[in-house]
Amino acid sequence: MNLEPKQEAPGLAQARRRPVSKPSQRRFNKNNIMSKQEKELTSNFAKLILTARENKGWTQAELGQRMAETVNVIKSAESGKPPADSVIKKFEMILGIRLMVDASSDHQSMIGQSSNSRGMTIGDYLNDLR
Repeated sequence: MNLEPKQEAPGLAQARRRPVSKPSQRRFNKNNIMSKQEKELTSNFAKLILTARENKGWTQAELGQRMAETVNVIKSAESGKPPADSVIKKFEMILGIRLMVDASSDHQSMIGQSSNSRGMTIGDYLNDLR
């Protein structure tokens, strides 16, 4: 009746021996433009991609084939989901558009900030409402 115990899958033993990497040990891609915050994806990237593709007379499938990407990647980018940096570079190269622009320095700071200022808390906001 072949009632021998099951053998362990070959990949399972190998996975058990491999040490689990800690988050602090992960290496980040040095070429990731968005993580450097030198450049940022333009806010109207979806419209730029759609317009450029239509101007060339290509379907989403044709653009995907030229970029070596799936149609789903093209659809999601055209619907407004930010693509990966490598895909952004492909869009820029194939369509001849610029999607990455210099990062704007839109940061907020408090005027008259002192060293003991803690900023507004939720409790402060609720007190102001009363």
